[in-house]
Amino acid sequence: MKWFKAICAFCSAAVVALALSGCAPTKTQEGTGGYIDDTVVTTKVKSALLAEKNLKSTEISVETFKGRVQLSGFVSSQSDANRAVQITKGVAGVRAVENDMRIK
Repeated sequence: MKWFKAICAFCSAAVVALALSGCAPTKTQEGTGGYIDDTVVTTKVKSALLAEKNLKSTEISVETFKGRVQLSGFVSSQSDANRAVQITKGVAGVRAVENDMRIK
């Protein structure tokens, strides 16, 4: 009976360890905590862009991966693109900004 309990405890610990390792981050995939952090950064950037009255921010797409923000979409001028990058750099949690916006 002691062996049965020991084997059950070991198997339970192995299942828990395996389940937790599925949430661990890798170089190309985020962990659960990293995904939530990036979602918060994306939301903050979108809010900051929407607060800028002279910028058509609804046409700008924002994606974040490990603190690196990618801006894509369309803007009216190069100065609008530069302003969007400047606003994004000022948001807490942004480590780098990649500008893939196009002028229409």
